[in-house]
Amino acid sequence: MWLNTLVLALRSIRRNLLRSFLTVLGVVIGVAAVVTMVTVGNGATRAIQQQIASLGTNLLQVRPGQRLGPGGGAGAPAFKLTDAHAIATQTPGVLAVAAETRSSGTVVANGRNWSSSIVGGSADWLLTNNWALADGRPFTDDEHRVGAAVCIIGETVRRELYGPNPAVGDTIRARQVPCEVVGVLAPKGQGAFGQDQDDLVLMPINTLHRRVVGHTRVFTLHVSMLDGADASAVKATIREILRERRSIPEGEEDNFNVLDTQQLAETMAGTTRVMTMLLGAVAAVSLLVGGIGIMNIMLVSVTERTREIGLRLAIGALEREVMGQFLIEAVVLAALGGVIGLILALGASLAISQVMAVPFVFDPAINAVAFAFSALIGVVFGYVPARRAARLDPIEALRHE
Repeated sequence: MWLNTLVLALRSIRRNLLRSFLTVLGVVIGVAAVVTMVTVGNGATRAIQQQIASLGTNLLQVRPGQRLGPGGGAGAPAFKLTDAHAIATQTPGVLAVAAETRSSGTVVANGRNWSSSIVGGSADWLLTNNWALADGRPFTDDEHRVGAAVCIIGETVRRELYGPNPAVGDTIRARQVPCEVVGVLAPKGQGAFGQDQDDLVLMPINTLHRRVVGHTRVFTLHVSMLDGADASAVKATIREILRERRSIPEGEEDNFNVLDTQQLAETMAGTTRVMTMLLGAVAAVSLLVGGIGIMNIMLVSVTERTREIGLRLAIGALEREVMGQFLIEAVVLAALGGVIGLILALGASLAISQVMAVPFVFDPAINAVAFAFSALIGVVFGYVPARRAARLDPIEALRHE
């Protein structure tokens, strides 16, 4: 019986193919929009987590000023190289501490020039920032200590200055200071805040202080923690050490801030998830609109087929059979819209992920939920037309013109 009912429903849909397609268009758009929004949102969340993880493992960043962002360090004294040494030797749970000073300027080599960041890092800078070398070698202890004229360049600088040619062993000028290229950093790509992480020239921090910027100020301390270390305890110890070294009286606020990149990753990922849910909820409204469209068309179909319904009832069809026929039509329409919507969502998600340069994260759960919800819409919005068809009076239905 139910197989015959399904066949009748499919025949009815085929008789009005264009109308059936226009009927499910709302469901198609709704399912496609919801799945695409969630898939792209999951990809953006994954990208943020990967980008922040690329900053370093279990990394704390200490900067002057009470807050992050432009102007956050205004008026706050910079750090000293001895601050990094004090944190490394007096803080339990710390793997390494690196001091960093940044500048910028034009880099010239191979007849080309490029404007880039010029970074001075202490001995553990590569370790704390999770950098690997694609070519060459790291700085030696002697080069760090004496401030040798050597540098390691990022992939963007290598590409812009040397193209396909090797860079290691050549000499570049960074703000008119010549230095030998001893290594090339492995590429990391775009950072969590949109910056190009590969656009830099790295020098020993003493080299940068003496030959480029002409001062000994340190603007960032990178603190890499041991696996399993209590980040809160490490942050508290760093705070105590720096308050003492910077002579901050009790009761006054810190003139520095400690950023936990893991907390930053969780916060940004949480924000992205909330935005994804919000956009998905907005897109789901079109599913309801599609359901209303199915109900309207099914009501029209009941009116058009009143005599057919009356004839079926007159020759012995049960109310539940008539109701089942129209309910199955509605469910088939909604489920068909769900399938088409999932196919469109797959293509749209792949395309948008490529454009936005975020990973494509296929989530079987959201696809299954979206399809199930589309079928449920067929049941909910098909019930009223089906119930109306089943309750027609056979005599009145046969008289209908």
